Amino acid sequence: MQENYNRLIFPGRFQPLHIGHIKAIEYALNLSKELIIVVGSAQESYTIKNPLTAGERIEIIKSVLAREFGYDYCQRIYIVPIMDIEMNKVWVQYLLMLLPEFDGVVSGNSLVLNLFKDMGLKAIMQPMFNRNLCSGTNIRNSIIEGNDDWRKCIPDYLYEILEKYNFIERLKSLSRGD
Repeated sequence: MQENYNRLIFPGRFQPLHIGHIKAIEYALNLSKELIIVVGSAQESYTIKNPLTAGERIEIIKSVLAREFGYDYCQRIYIVPIMDIEMNKVWVQYLLMLLPEFDGVVSGNSLVLNLFKDMGLKAIMQPMFNRNLCSGTNIRNSIIEGNDDWRKCIPDYLYEILEKYNFIERLKSLSRGD
């Protein structure tokens, strides 16, 4: 795949980062010279939907990218935390205001793709990886239910990184209301 764009963005909450995200990041890097990974819902943490802090997610992403892609790729990537504004119609304009100039988005979310198209920006559907199992929601639900199927959705080394942040116990504690 050739580079077609100067800079694309890849937004997500990364709660947690999983193989689908890693494959989408690789796909986006093959399309553009640079990639901005937007860590969304940056203001949220310690909830079932958003158990990790923005800082923890950034550190996890950096660790995984260094391991998966090496230093040269990482020099082409920005990781930026962004707070939600919960106003879909102006969200892309909000990103244009906060981020370096970009050509478009890579996403698996149809709402995100439509918002970018409406603004006249490139909207690229990412290839999906085992979406029925490997989504953040499914991973979090599997952990809460005590089901280990979610481990198929992350590289083995990522389990150790998540343990550093007590991710599994934090999520279970949040689900119990501790």
